[in-house]
Amino acid sequence: MSRSLALFICSAVTMGSTASAQEAVNAAAVLTENPYGLAALWAGSDVVAKIVLMLMTVMSAGSWYVIVVKLLEQARVGRQAQEAQDRFWRAGDVRQGADALSVGSPFRFIAEAGAEASRKHDGLLGQIDLNTWVTMSIQRAVERVHSRLQGGLAFLATVGSTAPFVGLFGTVWGIYHALTAIGVAGQASIDKVAGPVGEALIMTAIGLAVAVPAVLGYNWLVRRNKVAMDDVRAFGSDLHAVLLAQANAAAR
Repeated sequence: MSRSLALFICSAVTMGSTASAQEAVNAAAVLTENPYGLAALWAGSDVVAKIVLMLMTVMSAGSWYVIVVKLLEQARVGRQAQEAQDRFWRAGDVRQGADALSVGSPFRFIAEAGAEASRKHDGLLGQIDLNTWVTMSIQRAVERVHSRLQGGLAFLATVGSTAPFVGLFGTVWGIYHALTAIGVAGQASIDKVAGPVGEALIMTAIGLAVAVPAVLGYNWLVRRNKVAMDDVRAFGSDLHAVLLAQANAAAR
């Protein structure tokens, strides 16, 4: 009796394992043979659809690259602003303060530009008021820092504004294929239009998925740039006052 029960249990376990394995195989086959997935979209699409997909892939990859790089750059500027606050103003003069800052720091670049303007105030430049000349030199340096911080944001703005329309073009192209399939078949059966319509909807979704992070990243980075530039402009204003004070002291 116990032997029969054991054989029955083993048979049930074996049948259950076989059924589970068969279900897994069937599920894998369904995933593999799905005619409306991304793999099927790429395999069944024409040259135009492939170009649209590759273009949106490049736009998405470029957007995320710009976002990551600009975040790292802005974080570095924040650290350099703290470095300037801790080191520069404790130096004996502007030249020593600039040497105390890291190479490549925008604050060092502005300090060197101001010191150079104060030192080269002679010849034709000597006819310009020192206050005006130093102000112009520091302002030009600040604008160059601002231009460098703005680098890459135009790409995000372009992607955010054009990606939905690129996806829309893919949508229109997919609908065109659906109408063509209906015309060739002579009937609007679901199997004739499901693929092209699915392609159109996927193109729309990809276009939005590319555009939304680009727009959000652009707005976020612009806001962070404004905070960084506030520190840069404050440093330039303080440097201007120090340079004029040094020039007045030397004139006496």
